[in-house]
Amino acid sequence: MTLYLDLSVLQSVPAANLNRDDLGSPKQVRYGSTPRIRVSSQSWKRAIRHGVEEDLGEKAARTRLVPAQVSKALAGDSHNWPGALAEFAGQQVAASAGKKGIGTEKEGHTSALLFVPEAAITELVTVCTEHRDALEQNLGKKSPGKVLPPERIEAILKRRTASISLLGRMLAELPGANVDGAAQVAHAFTTHTAEPQRDYFTAVDDWHGQADTGSAHLDTAEFSAGVFYRYATVNVADLVTNLDGDTDAARTVLTSFAEHFLYSLPQAKRTSSAPHTLPDLAYLAVRKHRPISLAAAFETPVTAHNGGFSQPSRTALAKYTENINRLTGNRGRDFHGHAAINPDEQLAGLGESHTSYDTLISTAVDAAFPATSGDAG
Repeated sequence: MTLYLDLSVLQSVPAANLNRDDLGSPKQVRYGSTPRIRVSSQSWKRAIRHGVEEDLGEKAARTRLVPAQVSKALAGDSHNWPGALAEFAGQQVAASAGKKGIGTEKEGHTSALLFVPEAAITELVTVCTEHRDALEQNLGKKSPGKVLPPERIEAILKRRTASISLLGRMLAELPGANVDGAAQVAHAFTTHTAEPQRDYFTAVDDWHGQADTGSAHLDTAEFSAGVFYRYATVNVADLVTNLDGDTDAARTVLTSFAEHFLYSLPQAKRTSSAPHTLPDLAYLAVRKHRPISLAAAFETPVTAHNGGFSQPSRTALAKYTENINRLTGNRGRDFHGHAAINPDEQLAGLGESHTSYDTLISTAVDAAFPATSGDAG
């Protein structure tokens, strides 16, 4: 039986630019024929991933610099390889992987982003060290071929961490390296009509003389503010499968993902905006068969009540969820509950009210692993 943990969040964010487009403006989307501010799923997933990796002490890197990092490590004080040999070894890491190798560009970077455990660099350096004689013999050859053992290089580059199992990996050059992520994260968008605003700013030169006037620098930037609806879902069965059937590990990873989905924030422009808010409503549901996003609750943008959008957004989400429950007859839902900024607020349709995020998450995770929830100890 496939279970999904659905996570829906409402979060008010003040003046900020969490996720910029190619012109530096806050990203946007039109929904319900009105403009909204948007934060891409990739932006928020990165913040979540870093939090999960910090929790588990198991970091991974999404990078094109694997050959360069291997070369740097070999040329460093610990190994002290000649520069040309170290560079060739780094190139061979890419060339020896897969049937045709992983493509590289002039700078030596791989043409595709790799998603590998940080420990992979140390392991690749070890392989290069063990085959130093072969690397020296082939250094300078026009077509050296694969000098390093492909099976070992592939095994290292295919290795998974919890975050790779959770969020997935695409690497067409290495058969078997692709991982279908267990988590799906939606683009966040404002529950109401919102557009970027312009900020004209200046900087003063502290060493100007008293007679000097004017600013040393002036420019404009864009920012936005609003209440965001955020949604993610995790296929619990896929997560367990990706973690080689380790249910205890899956519980730990799912708990960490839920916590960081609620607590994380993209870090763009943080020093000039410090938008460190928390969600004022989190709604979690464990469902059979298929997940359900509640984004359509805001296809009609909410309007401000008493000057704000947070309270009417919570009301709109609760009402829409109540109607979804009516349409589905509550079928296929093993658990649902919420935690809100105002514990006395009546939010019919959102299940049992919890006093904290922690109790909400732990109760939801127990429901997502019904066969093991009573096995602790």
